[in-house]
Amino acid sequence: MSTSARVRADACPGVFATHDAADGPLARVRLPGGAITAAQLGALADAADDLGDGALHLTSRGNVQLRGVTRPGLAGRLAAAGLLPSPSHERVRNILASPLSDTARKLASALDKALCAAPELAELPGRFLFALDGGQGDVAGEGADVCWRDGAVLLAGEDTGLRVTAGHAVETLLSVARAFLRTRGTAWRVSELADTEPLLKGIAGNRVEPETFATRPGLPIGPIGEAIGIAPVFGRLTSAQARKIAKAGNAVVTPWRSILVLGALEADTGLITDPGAPSLGISACIGHPGCAKSLADVRADAARVGRTPRVHFAGCARRCGKPAREHVDVLATKDGYLVDGAFVPVGELARTLAEKGTQ
Repeated sequence: MSTSARVRADACPGVFATHDAADGPLARVRLPGGAITAAQLGALADAADDLGDGALHLTSRGNVQLRGVTRPGLAGRLAAAGLLPSPSHERVRNILASPLSDTARKLASALDKALCAAPELAELPGRFLFALDGGQGDVAGEGADVCWRDGAVLLAGEDTGLRVTAGHAVETLLSVARAFLRTRGTAWRVSELADTEPLLKGIAGNRVEPETFATRPGLPIGPIGEAIGIAPVFGRLTSAQARKIAKAGNAVVTPWRSILVLGALEADTGLITDPGAPSLGISACIGHPGCAKSLADVRADAARVGRTPRVHFAGCARRCGKPAREHVDVLATKDGYLVDGAFVPVGELARTLAEKGTQ
């Protein structure tokens, strides 16, 4: 039985159903497991230049958004690049995978293919989220509706005690998704259900006492073997930067608005490669003027803040793009900000956040 009382349909944007933002239509392109080839990244860069605002905007689910898409032709370009394998499923291909786990990334690809081959699962809400964690504890902490964590099955971030092998991970996650469709009522997320046990009914596997798993930070920034972890400021990747990454090879977009580049990246890209960079701890919604609901140019204000604890700037109470993990909440008001609920004038933000970083 659902505890949710949703009174409107899920309006999560995609390629065909865009969001009407203040700066023009916003299209969201799903990248299951964050995987993207060099050719696909180049195609997105071209689309951003030709059809949108000239940038790729990374999301907290490892996807990419194009903003200001005022000219037609995006779907055709994506299909030609292999980024739209099933138009009917394009909004439900929400799959996270541990970027440094070969097992998780391979399972993400298999899950995506199986998901797109199941017509009934095209009816999942656009917010339903799958995750495959190779045991690192990284994407398991991102609030997925159903997650396979190196054998453990988690629902809404909580261990169920069910254990299945990697060979049964895909069918298990899809079984949970089907059960959710049958029982969800008007709920969009598993966390909105009063009882999640029916989601596991009939799934084969071992049962143990549920555990509390540690979660770990996301992708390290800097060299990682022959690859490198990088991050664009506020998750905004210019088309020129995207082409430089594509020149280096294939990549993985992460839910921490960072990118694992699977090759040698040239210098002077303007991307963050220093794990000590102050801006790494700051995320922000698009803010004013891109969003009509925003009460402030949050990115401009965030850019003036120095080193901080993990913090998210939001222009309105919707708090778009906020991290799933613990962070300092900075919410715009008409004449300042609420920092974890306490009013702070704009001029005092840097000091207030610096003090929080020492607590």
